[in-house]
Amino acid sequence: MNNVLFALAIIYMLVSCSNGVGSHHYSEVSILTVFEDSVSIRAIEFLEDNTLAFAGSKGVYGSVNTVSNTVRTSTQTYDSIIPEFRAVAHTKTDFFMLSVGNPALLYKTGSNGKMELVYLEQGEGVFYDAMTFWNDLEGIAIGDETVGCLSIIVTRDGGNSWTNIPCEQLPKLEGSGAYAASNTNIVTIGDMAWVMTSKEQLLYTSNKGKTWEAIETPIQIEEAYQGIYSIDFYDEMNGFGIGGDFSKPELNVYNKMRTSDGGKTWSLIADGEYPGYKSCVQYIPNSGAQDLVATGFTGISYSKDGGATWEALSEEGFYTIRFLNDSIAYAAGKNKIAQLTFR
Repeated sequence: MNNVLFALAIIYMLVSCSNGVGSHHYSEVSILTVFEDSVSIRAIEFLEDNTLAFAGSKGVYGSVNTVSNTVRTSTQTYDSIIPEFRAVAHTKTDFFMLSVGNPALLYKTGSNGKMELVYLEQGEGVFYDAMTFWNDLEGIAIGDETVGCLSIIVTRDGGNSWTNIPCEQLPKLEGSGAYAASNTNIVTIGDMAWVMTSKEQLLYTSNKGKTWEAIETPIQIEEAYQGIYSIDFYDEMNGFGIGGDFSKPELNVYNKMRTSDGGKTWSLIADGEYPGYKSCVQYIPNSGAQDLVATGFTGISYSKDGGATWEALSEEGFYTIRFLNDSIAYAAGKNKIAQLTFR
């Protein structure tokens, strides 16, 4: 290496270090339970003011003040139906929650202080899995296949109305769905969205759902319940997926994959190695796509090298997790929500 290149390399390393971009090299996590109730919670979301919003089974939804950890809850019903919510999303002004099963019920915060029903879908096989927004006007929710393609609904008016994307505009994936395990089988960045299905394919749009393509992954699925349950992207290029088989949680093959080219191609990573089944994966902020945390009822796992190797930090189980900053996260699961502090 000549002197000029050597100097540039040193400058790059110094800048990277000064910006704090790189693995945090965590070795432990402390867990503080902030909410306990007989409710299953698979959908959590930080709002603009860092309040944690959540929705779960038995029609229960609410919020956690992340400063005081005080919790407020309410219950949503529809006629005699007590919905189970597994998907939530937000804009700067509104919170949304979407139920699984038939009928699909999509609510948004209303001007009168109560949740307002903005979308209802009835039919055999109706089952919505996840939702998110590109911006304050445009959002998307995905559900299992009913007529030869995934069920995908979009909004272009801030969530006031939602419409189905016609099947002829979507790749045909017979018998495909997605796993409603943690509201993390869809990611949006810019105009793009990646949707992980319950098969070997991932759906991709570069224009907010106007056109779609199917991308093959290296995942091989031999039995029901196998596949990728959760994906996350650190930036437009670096993404990670994890899953397995919740009925065989020790299975650790074809359950972890990584991309470094924006999801165009994926490769298996840590295949045949720990961990097995996980229902949610998230990049830790300010880690340069190096730090990942994966959760499931099997416990909390951590990688400091982009998913190449993993270690167990806790055996306490959670279905889903979101990071408030680069050391504090909130996780939810069976009968609880907790604050997690990584060190």
